[in-house]
Amino acid sequence: MSDKVAVLVAGSWGTALASVLAFNDLEVVAWTRNAEQAKELNEEHTNNRYLPDIKLSPRLRATTDMGEAVSGAVAVLIVAPSSAMREVSRQLKTYWTEDMLIIHATKGFETESLKRMSTVISEELGCEEGSVVVLSGPSHAEEVIRKCPTTVVVASSDSKAAAAAQDLFMNAYFRVYTNRDMIGVELAGALKNIIALGAGMSDGLGFGDNAKAALLTRGLAEISRIGVEMGANPLTFAGLAGIGDLVVTATSRHSRNWRAGSLLGQGKGLEEVLASMGMVVEGIRTTKAAHAISEKFGVQMPIADQLYHVLFKDRDPRSAVEALMGRDPKTEMEIMPQEIWEQWHT
Repeated sequence: MSDKVAVLVAGSWGTALASVLAFNDLEVVAWTRNAEQAKELNEEHTNNRYLPDIKLSPRLRATTDMGEAVSGAVAVLIVAPSSAMREVSRQLKTYWTEDMLIIHATKGFETESLKRMSTVISEELGCEEGSVVVLSGPSHAEEVIRKCPTTVVVASSDSKAAAAAQDLFMNAYFRVYTNRDMIGVELAGALKNIIALGAGMSDGLGFGDNAKAALLTRGLAEISRIGVEMGANPLTFAGLAGIGDLVVTATSRHSRNWRAGSLLGQGKGLEEVLASMGMVVEGIRTTKAAHAISEKFGVQMPIADQLYHVLFKDRDPRSAVEALMGRDPKTEMEIMPQEIWEQWHT
């Protein structure tokens, strides 16, 4: 069996995951559209735009030819931005074969269709959605690349596919669990970016730890509420893809979403924030998608709703917080429908 894995594309997270695979003695070929980036990866073994001052394994090489990257690979890891996932998957269709394991590590929705990334991939490849594996969890590229202990989850309704992905990535510093709840893992990974934006905004406003703790807790309730409505296992949100990823993304200096939110809280405009970041901030696109999803399913997502108005309707961040605090009294605990509980516990 081939020990080659293709990685599409070579951003910070794609490069970090490619480095995990290279550490595991796999042949790793990263695809990029940028010829200069490919040259740097091959000759200097660096990717300084995304991961400065890091020396990469010689087992990781790059190419601008997707066919070269994918040909003969046992697995293809897709780490394209959510906005580019359909285009990249469509290009992959030319080279993909049914015996290749497809894994994706992108946290977001297709904004126009509101579809999850596994749905987009399966539509373009013509494969079963359940055969796609989702990799998610609390994992900053800046720490994974330095081999800091990290634990993630791989999810698929195909247990053999999930186990195969687990085997590819598992090593002494990168621990991998499996989960059969693809929907929950994808939703948690995408929606926590919204709460991370809110946490950064709270910090930018100078509101302190009490406010941020409340935001994370009620944010997790919000994610769980819409997740269960969309068919997820409620327990997933108490795991690595849920609370684990939420905590790391909403509290870390490495988090683009937290940094963007902090700048918004300090009074910067959205265009100014995006220009200063220099990389994709998935939480911004996801906020727009979540606003539409909450309306589609009739599920209240008050934090996402207020962030939507800050980002796209010029609402002042401080007035958004006042609106959240001034909502009608609620009970904290929500009753889960018996049929949902039974579905995931039988």
